[in-house]
Amino acid sequence: MRFTKFGKALVMGALLLGVLVGVTSCVESYTVGFLYVTGTVTASTGNNGIISGYKIDHNTGRLSPINTLPVASGGANPVRAVLALGSRYLYVLNRGTNGAGNGDCFGTGANECQNSNITEFQVGGNGVLTPQETFYTQGLNPFRLIVDSSGDHLLVLDHDAPDNANPSSTDNCALALGTLGTGSPVTTCGDITVFTIDQTTGRLSLVENAQVTAANGSPLTYFPIPANPTEFLLASGYILTLTGAPAPSSFPYTGGTAVWPYTYSATSGQLTLSQNSVQQLGIGQGNSIVSAGSIVYVLDNEPITVTFNGTSTTSPSQILPFTVGSGGALQAEVSGVIPDDPTLSNPIQLLLESKGKFLYVANQGTELIGPNPESGIAGYFLTTAPSFQLTFIAGEPFGSGSGPQCIVEDPSDQFIFEANQYDSTITGRVLDPNSGELDDMRTTSTYTLQGPPTWCLMDGRTG
Repeated sequence: MRFTKFGKALVMGALLLGVLVGVTSCVESYTVGFLYVTGTVTASTGNNGIISGYKIDHNTGRLSPINTLPVASGGANPVRAVLALGSRYLYVLNRGTNGAGNGDCFGTGANECQNSNITEFQVGGNGVLTPQETFYTQGLNPFRLIVDSSGDHLLVLDHDAPDNANPSSTDNCALALGTLGTGSPVTTCGDITVFTIDQTTGRLSLVENAQVTAANGSPLTYFPIPANPTEFLLASGYILTLTGAPAPSSFPYTGGTAVWPYTYSATSGQLTLSQNSVQQLGIGQGNSIVSAGSIVYVLDNEPITVTFNGTSTTSPSQILPFTVGSGGALQAEVSGVIPDDPTLSNPIQLLLESKGKFLYVANQGTELIGPNPESGIAGYFLTTAPSFQLTFIAGEPFGSGSGPQCIVEDPSDQFIFEANQYDSTITGRVLDPNSGELDDMRTTSTYTLQGPPTWCLMDGRTG
């Protein structure tokens, strides 16, 4: 069949349109990952918290709700969640409630958390969460959990060991920890509960302490740590617990002053004393210990004046960089103490960008709903030579909602999200891969949650 010039033009136009449509379809939206956010708002009768979930658009970073979510978290006051076994299972730590019916739990008795649990969820191919089984930690007032890099074990940080309900000089804390160099037996402590994760079902089973026998001669079911912990971390083969805070009268716990190391076995899940003393850090308000590559950072929430790159700055908080040495001892980096952005306050979490070029610190600021000038994200360039120097990124601090509670990077390394406690929002920003600046998204950057968030995590498994 022969075409006229006009007919050929029509055919070529149709073909071009088809190509354009095909190209457009190649860049159409698809989900690059799932963002999960735990929250304290009641999801149903029974005082459960909730888990919200969102699909992340690869091209724009836009969030859209996952079908069937939010879902009940399996207990009251969820505070942490982790993914394991290739993101096939999600575990939520629900703190429970105290005698007054709220999550402000501490100590023993009326203020102690009741009905704490760990709820297991299976993660479906579309990010849907299906509840499985419920497990229980050994101590009181649990508030942190992590999964080791092998995916074989889950560890829970309990603020109070069971011994604290009836302490004595011959209790299990004293048997395990001795005097911690004070000359007097330890009578109260926190603890770490360790579980093995079944690689098929995700079911948790308790790991007993093979290092210490309880006073009654039976195996100890937990691993004691010094009293009043505020955070813990797995780094370089050690479990490092930030501890030494005063006995709390509220939650969240703050005031860490020292680090307690355990040698960690990824094979057995056993924690072994590497040194029987705490390492004092010379700080008074440590609230987080985090790992960024080969460096461990401690966030210290107290005013301090430091000299950084030749300039003296009074900062409401500081970042202390360390490497991990023999026995889990922290070795201070020669770069010295690094100030937080002086216009922000209350640093809560640190995030190392996936390529190791930039570091961000989420600052909660003061408890305000609406504009919060002390809330925001401090941003730094990270140089590994000569000594992990940090310099502020141009344009920082970057805006956030009021009271960021957590900060995460999406699996495609394009976007940064944080969930904000005081105004119940999620804020998203575009990460500039060259400058490290966090820019506004082309679409909306703020999403409303049903209530205050407590934690957020990212899942890169979408199928």
